[in-house]
Amino acid sequence: MEEKSLDQRLAALESRLARMETLLERSAVDMEGARAGIQQWVTEYVSLRLQQLVPETCEHAPDDTATPGPVLPGTRIRCTEEVLHRLSRIPIPFVRQMVTQKVVETARVENVVTVDVRFFARAATF
Repeated sequence: MEEKSLDQRLAALESRLARMETLLERSAVDMEGARAGIQQWVTEYVSLRLQQLVPETCEHAPDDTATPGPVLPGTRIRCTEEVLHRLSRIPIPFVRQMVTQKVVETARVENVVTVDVRFFARAATF
């Protein structure tokens, strides 16, 4: 009787394992989809954190001597509308900030009063 009980328990265990295998096959995880989802989340998270660390604008004391018109984001350097449009077309915020900083540094070194498209194209090149 002990052997029969052991055979019954073994059969029940095999039945359970077969059901578990069936359930696992039905709920197979799409690894590529999961990987793409995680990559997208990480990219968005890093982008948001970089925006917090490198804000696009900062506050300045009011400047009464400034002439009206567009300025490069976060600076007092004057620029044309076309330059602002080109900057806005850069999709990644921290890259946009890096380009702006490069243009600002070059404009200050060369004493440029207003950044136009020609200067922007030359100065934005790394």
